Amino acid sequence: MTRANRPADPAQSRLYKLLSLVLQYPSAELLGVRAEIADAARALPESPARRALEPFLAYWVGEPASTLPQQYVATFDLEKRSTLYLSYYLYGDRRQRGMAFVRLRHLYAAAELEPATRELPDYLPLVLEFAAAAPVEAGTAVLTEYRPALELLHRALQAAGSPYADVIQALRLTLPPLDGRTRALVARLAIEGPPTELVGLEPSAPPEMTRPCAGGAGTPRSPAPPWSSGDPATCSGRHGHTDSREPAP
Repeated sequence: MTRANRPADPAQSRLYKLLSLVLQYPSAELLGVRAEIADAARALPESPARRALEPFLAYWVGEPASTLPQQYVATFDLEKRSTLYLSYYLYGDRRQRGMAFVRLRHLYAAAELEPATRELPDYLPLVLEFAAAAPVEAGTAVLTEYRPALELLHRALQAAGSPYADVIQALRLTLPPLDGRTRALVARLAIEGPPTELVGLEPSAPPEMTRPCAGGAGTPRSPAPPWSSGDPATCSGRHGHTDSREPAP
């Protein structure tokens, strides 16, 4: 993803970029530089997030390269409860998920950030690339919007005993504390699971969803998050594994 504006917090930007890398499929190219990535993470300023990441880095560097891809696929590709596609936790297979894709793509475009991958826009490593490259307020806003998904992902990884739980914990420690409404939503989704409605994920959105904002590029109207009250967002001013995977059924 190319960068248009310098973020307000370079240390947080580097952290998000490193989290994005370690959450991507461990290709031969990525595994070839994992020691350098781990060294870069350990060189970050002291923080709770950096400390939380340490156990994962020890695992990631010490594990045989031949086993890491299999473990990654078993963790993220074969298990919906720990998918890296964040909107699935909130919208399941409902039409709103396709609208969420539209909104994220417009956010990336409005920030003049061009994804270097064909992944779906809600893929967590891609969201983290956006958070690393965008102004800090924009990155934090998107991650906070998907905070319920991050909480559910963290719970699933913890329950499975996955080292990747430490990566999500490091991310959680960079975000504001949970409010009561988000806690309630997480508790409900943990019991009920995501909503279901078997429709296409790339619907033909209504014109008000996809029309550029008056006066230039901006954020389109989108479905209100399920924990939010009030009207959907209106226009506002001024993106791994490259096969656009979906979580396995």
